[in-house]
Amino acid sequence: MVHEMRDITIIGGGPTGLFGLFYAGMRKATAQIIDALDDPGGQLTALYPEKFIFDVGGFPKVLAKDLVRSLLEQGTQFGGTFHGRQRVVALEETDGHFELVTESNRFPTRSVIVAAGIGAFEPRRLPQPCAAPWEGRGIAYHVGDPAAYDGKHVVIIGGGDSAFDWANQLSDRAASLTLVHRSDRFRAHAATVASVEAKVAAGRTAILPFHELADVIGANGSISAVELRDSKAKSTRRVRADHVLAMLGFVSDIGPLADWGLTVVSDEIAVNSEMHTGRAGIWAAGDITTYPGKLKLIATGFAEACTAVNQAVHWIYPERKVNPGHSSNLAIFGQKDD
Repeated sequence: MVHEMRDITIIGGGPTGLFGLFYAGMRKATAQIIDALDDPGGQLTALYPEKFIFDVGGFPKVLAKDLVRSLLEQGTQFGGTFHGRQRVVALEETDGHFELVTESNRFPTRSVIVAAGIGAFEPRRLPQPCAAPWEGRGIAYHVGDPAAYDGKHVVIIGGGDSAFDWANQLSDRAASLTLVHRSDRFRAHAATVASVEAKVAAGRTAILPFHELADVIGANGSISAVELRDSKAKSTRRVRADHVLAMLGFVSDIGPLADWGLTVVSDEIAVNSEMHTGRAGIWAAGDITTYPGKLKLIATGFAEACTAVNQAVHWIYPERKVNPGHSSNLAIFGQKDD
C-alpha cells in the first residue's frame, strides 16, 4: 500500500516521536509516525507501562502508560497518524522526495525525523519449540492490561528488571504467581528483588531458580499448566498456569539506518545542534542521537523533537520561520494571530 505524501515522517513512536508529531501539527505540517511495534509508546509501553516516571516536566509523578496516552492525544489532535507494525527496510529518493519502505507499505514524505530510541526492538522469544504454538494464546512477552491477570495462575520466566517488576505488581492480583529463572543470579535492581523475596517469605509468590520451560500443557486454546525442568536435580515439576509471561529482554537493531549515509557511532546517529544528520532532509532526535554532552532523558528528547521539526518545516517551506514563537500566541490554538 502506498500512503499519501506527508511533510514529515517520524520513525519511532516513543515519547520523542509522539511529541514530534504534536509539534509538527502545531507548525501546520502534515505528519505521521511509523513504528515497528504494534502500539505507540516505545519502551514505555513495551517495558514498563505500570512504572512511575518522576522527571517529566509538569508531573510530580506519572505512570508510563498515562504519559503515553496523553502524548498520543496531544500528538494526534491536528490529524497526525500512527502506523504500527511497520518495520523500515529501505529508504528511497524519487522525484524530489523520500519514500520509506516497510515490509508491507510505502510512505512518501518530504522529510524524515528518526526518533527510533534504541532502534527497532522486539522481545527475545522462548527458545523451546513447545512455546511457539501458544504465543498469543496464553504465552505473552509483555503485559497489556494488568487486570487480565486478576485471579489467574501466572508463571513469569526471566530474571531481569521486567520479570521482577511484574512479579512485584501482579502478585497481589494473581491467584498464584511463580517466577522461573535458569539460575539464582538475578539482573534486577536489588530493592525489587528484595520486595519479591519478601512476598515469597509471606507465601504470596514462589521463585524457582535453576528451572527452565520443558513443556506447555493445555487444551482447547487455553493453557492449564507448564512443565518445568530443574537443571540441578535433573527432574521436572508441573506448575499450574493460566498465563505465561516471558520476560527475557529485548533485541534491538537500527537496521537499514546504518546504510543511509548517516554518521553512526555505536548504533547512535551523530547530529549537530540543529539535530541534522548531515544528509539533506533527514533529522534525528531522542535516544538514538549522539553529540557532546548528550543526556538520554525524555525531557531532552522533547526539546530535540522541537528543534528537528522546526528545521524540517523551514527546509520544506523556506518562507516559514524556524522559530514559531510561543504557543500561547498561536492562532492554531485559538489565540492571538500568529
